[in-house]
Amino acid sequence: MRLFVFGASGGLGARLLDQALGSGHRVTAVARTPESIPGHARLTILSGNVLEPHGWRRVLAGHDAVLSCLGSADRRPTTVYSQGMTGIIAAMRDSGVRRLTCVTSASLSLPPTAPLSRRLLIGGVVRPLYRHLYTDMTKMEDIVTTSDLDWTIVRPPKLTDGELTREYRTAANQHLPRPRTLSRADLAHYMLNHLDDQTSWRSTIEISR
Repeated sequence: MRLFVFGASGGLGARLLDQALGSGHRVTAVARTPESIPGHARLTILSGNVLEPHGWRRVLAGHDAVLSCLGSADRRPTTVYSQGMTGIIAAMRDSGVRRLTCVTSASLSLPPTAPLSRRLLIGGVVRPLYRHLYTDMTKMEDIVTTSDLDWTIVRPPKLTDGELTREYRTAANQHLPRPRTLSRADLAHYMLNHLDDQTSWRSTIEISR
């Protein structure tokens, strides 16, 4: 497949690139720090910003799928998720690319059965601390789910730098019982290996070890 990846220089993006190239895919990667990405014969690296589509949108045509690994740990107000996804979807429509996979967070929605300790941690500490990030993530999910694309939103729990295990649980359009942690390598594995899985299209997937 020909894949178009945003956030390729981040922790998740690096693992996604490594697995995609190792599986024989051709990849176009957009990154603000392209010098941090090792070269490869099947990899095209674009220096760019998701918020500035003029730098990459004309290259999008001919790709089979877009994968967004965008992320931020900034506590300040941000539009990188919502504004970035608005530009991505507009470019995909113009280019005829329909398959989209993006990442948000399992903490956006907690089940009523979540343990009290988790509800206190997420609701009392994490969400208030990163309220701007979660607000923009929620906006991005709304933008994606109201689009006419073949989209998948993946909601992982806390991510780690652990090894690739290929052992994880998923739940489509419902909460996953007892979420723990997940390695970025395993998240990348799911994203890559379910691009053709039509049961995951137009679905929000929770994932965890």
